[in-house]
Amino acid sequence: MKKNLHLSLSGIIVICAGIVYGGSPSHLMPLILDFQVTSLELKNMLRAVMGIYMGIGIFWLLGARKEKLWYAATLSNVLFMGGISFGRIISTVFDGVSIPFTPALIMELLFLGWGLFNLRKYKFMGES
Repeated sequence: MKKNLHLSLSGIIVICAGIVYGGSPSHLMPLILDFQVTSLELKNMLRAVMGIYMGIGIFWLLGARKEKLWYAATLSNVLFMGGISFGRIISTVFDGVSIPFTPALIMELLFLGWGLFNLRKYKFMGES
C-alpha cells in the first residue's frame, strides 16, 4: 500500500497538469502562465504534451493497482521526474528562476527521491 501512494499521487498530479497544458490552451495559458496561445502549431504541441502526460499518468495509476506493472511504472516515474527536473534546472541556470515553476521543480525532485527510495526498498515485483 505505501509503495503505491507514490505512483497514485504522481499519476493524479501529472494527469491534471496535462489537462491544464492541453485542455484549452488558448484560454488557460493566458490565465495561468501569462502567455497567449494563438498558433495552431503551439496548440498542437501543448495537446501532444497533454497526451503524453495523460498516458504516463494512467500507466502510473495502473502500476499502483497492478503488482505486475509496479516496477516498470515506478522506473518510468523516476525517469520522468528526473528528466523533467533536469530540464527545469537547466532552464533555471540559463534563463533564470521561474516563480510559477519553482514549486513544480521542488515537487518533481521530491517525487524523484521518493521513487528512488521505493525502487531500493521494494526492489522488484512482489518483494516487500
